Amino acid sequence: MGILEAHNVRVTGSGEKIIVLAHGFGTDQSVWKHLIPHLVEDHMVILFDNMGAGATNPEYFDFERYSTLQGYDLLAILEELQVTSCIFVGHSVSGAIGIIASIANPDLFSKLVIISASPRYLNDEDYYGGFEQKDLDQLYGAMKSNYKAWCDGFAPMLVGGDLDSEAVKEFSRTLFNVRPDIVLSVAQTIFQSDLRQVLGLVTVPCHIVQGTKDLAVPIAVSDYLHHHLGGKSIVEIVEWEGHLPQLSSPDIVIPLLLRHIRFDAIVWSIYKIDLEYVPVLAN
Repeated sequence: MGILEAHNVRVTGSGEKIIVLAHGFGTDQSVWKHLIPHLVEDHMVILFDNMGAGATNPEYFDFERYSTLQGYDLLAILEELQVTSCIFVGHSVSGAIGIIASIANPDLFSKLVIISASPRYLNDEDYYGGFEQKDLDQLYGAMKSNYKAWCDGFAPMLVGGDLDSEAVKEFSRTLFNVRPDIVLSVAQTIFQSDLRQVLGLVTVPCHIVQGTKDLAVPIAVSDYLHHHLGGKSIVEIVEWEGHLPQLSSPDIVIPLLLRHIRFDAIVWSIYKIDLEYVPVLAN
């Protein structure tokens, strides 16, 4: 099977600018359903499922290859599609994957928009990632012992807000659709990763979008990214709850993402927004 078919690649919309939408842990390309209608009239939009997620064939998941974030197939997908320039929008782990890809091929990306992404989840000396190793070991143990029960508890905790919300139901569905051994492997790859040493190699402009109440990524992480990325970066901290604002707070996050995708320094200067660091904004 070709790489495009294996990753359920879908190309929609029209326009000269290409937008690549990449989903995070436990979701698939359907997580962008609220954003896509706002892009397709003016942009060509590329969507795909990371290997092991969505409707991808679990038999194609190579546990050794995907044991590091460098093993993921973003660049191969874009090469197969003959993309020469794009705006990359990556949520959670895909934000980190986009950072890695931009180091390998900076000319391919005009901009990175990264949402709720982290270079390292574990706390370290002079670094707050939000987790201790014992916390993660407990997480892995719960996934191994009773996967369904773990999904039922993890989904509302990560999404935040109403336990019976459509966002929680949607995340529960995509999370439970992934084979348990694959979810465990992906979780370990993500939570044990550390990209801090390569952030200075990034030269592509980065727009960092972060919520105020994110269980997986504390605000301190977005500040760390802003001060350690090699290229010019912007941070916008916004009042939303949870790690999947595309699902839980689309009314807040969709206009925000459109601003960053269509970012124009002149327009932003009219609103008198600091282009280096954007504090908490009202919705």
